Amino acid sequence: MKGLASVVLFLVAAGLQAQESIMQHRIQTVTEDISTLERFYNIRSSANRVARFDTYYGQQLDELKKIDFDKLDHDSQVDFVLLKHHLTSAQRRLHIDSRLDNDSIKVRPFSSIITDLCEARQQMKPIDPEACAIAMKHLQDEIKKARADVDKLKIDKVVAFRGANILDDLKRRLEEWYRFYNLYDPMFTWWVQKPYEDAHKDLEAYIPYVKEKLVGIKEGDKDTIIGAPIGVQGLKDELESELIAYSPEELLGIAEKEFTWCETEMKKASREMGCGDDWKKALEKVKNDYMEPGKQPAFIRDLALEAIDYVKKNDLVTVPPLAEETWRMTMMSPEAQKVNPFFLGGESIIVSFPTNTMDHDQKLMSMRGNNKHFARATVFHELIPGHHLQMFMNSRNRTYRSLFDTPFWIEGWALYWEMVLWDKGFTTTPEDRVGALFWRMHRCARIVFSLKFHMGQMTPQQCVDYLVEKVGHERSTAEGEVRRSFLGTYPPLYQAAYMLGALQIRALRKELVDGGKMGEKEFHDRILHENEMPIEVLRALMKNSKLTPDFKAEWRFYDK
Repeated sequence: MKGLASVVLFLVAAGLQAQESIMQHRIQTVTEDISTLERFYNIRSSANRVARFDTYYGQQLDELKKIDFDKLDHDSQVDFVLLKHHLTSAQRRLHIDSRLDNDSIKVRPFSSIITDLCEARQQMKPIDPEACAIAMKHLQDEIKKARADVDKLKIDKVVAFRGANILDDLKRRLEEWYRFYNLYDPMFTWWVQKPYEDAHKDLEAYIPYVKEKLVGIKEGDKDTIIGAPIGVQGLKDELESELIAYSPEELLGIAEKEFTWCETEMKKASREMGCGDDWKKALEKVKNDYMEPGKQPAFIRDLALEAIDYVKKNDLVTVPPLAEETWRMTMMSPEAQKVNPFFLGGESIIVSFPTNTMDHDQKLMSMRGNNKHFARATVFHELIPGHHLQMFMNSRNRTYRSLFDTPFWIEGWALYWEMVLWDKGFTTTPEDRVGALFWRMHRCARIVFSLKFHMGQMTPQQCVDYLVEKVGHERSTAEGEVRRSFLGTYPPLYQAAYMLGALQIRALRKELVDGGKMGEKEFHDRILHENEMPIEVLRALMKNSKLTPDFKAEWRFYDK
């Protein structure tokens, strides 16, 4: 009987392991498939690319329907929910991006000529050099015609900017196409060299012409901020994709409540500094307490070591010795500081500080914007227990879940630690509290200005003014922050995700740690070991909640 029981247990365990491996393997396969398709279908505005990805997402969703969800163990059900949600959201975003790309066709009526040539090369179709020369002449003629028609176009500048950016990408693809054949195929070079050079020259001139005439950005202008508002419905779609069960208007209300809390705490610190309730006066004193040139890296190192020592001594989270040993530091270039005026982090902390190439006002704004007390709350956000520890653990635990990356998990974790260390009294002096609160206010403001921009209620310039007047930013750091937000490299909810993700993790902590179901260190370690996912799914995983294949966002996590 004992032997039979052992066999049964073995078979059950093997069955569960097989179920788990089915979902993990499927996710790993989908991750690699998507990466492969991205490399092959590398023209983002191509209709063929859109059609291929649409087909792929649909096929994978159909395959998921064949899986008996109820027979999966809980971890595998979580993976099922994550994969289904990811595929559904990716397909929706694909359709939205395709529609936006199509809206810009007026400024790039000739783009299909380039796309067809580049995709034919990617598919290694036989080439006809004479036909390629004719295509280049046709391309040049169409560019000239489009340029002559630019002044007659009635088109929104945001749409025109999107079209110009697509042309920037197509120009690079056309250059790749030409380099592939030129000189390697003598007949190609004989036929195509001159018409290609003529068409390329006209294309190179057309793109900045469109930006100047239709967008208002002159050639060489790297300071003007242009964004692409997605509208209220667009925000609702993004919130659904991120599994946030709140409307944009409700999130604005949360931001205002959190800002009010910050302002109350700011006044307390301000009074301790002898500034009364004038917290902006206290903020000015803090800003002017910056490191002298050359001393910032050593100061950052000491702050990093202080935070590591604190979380280890208080047993707040496991810090692997290798993670503690291998964090690094680099300095941010003046050009990069136009987009990222503050520190960035991960395996390295990238430190913002002025160089001799900046003019006097830029130097002062950079030093004031990265002063001692602002830095104290930034360093552990970027390193340990923030992003460095997070990424170290991500690369070693359930790595297949990297497909489900979300700023609510990434940025929420780092800001959550600012809240935890504040609550534990890590920030003791009133000056350091002002520095920490500045960042907390900043994250509230990010929700407000990013959502209102996408709702059409604020322009980029109004966003800059809001950060200067409401939070107390230096103007250059405010411009960098807004430029970073709307450059197109971050999704629309990225800036709101810092505060909202932190509030989600804090609410989950209240349920599990304050509720006596889990120790504090166990809670933090568990989050890091599960890897990335929307926080509401993480909550279901950690609470072992019952799941359904059609999991939807319902969690009302904010209780203030």
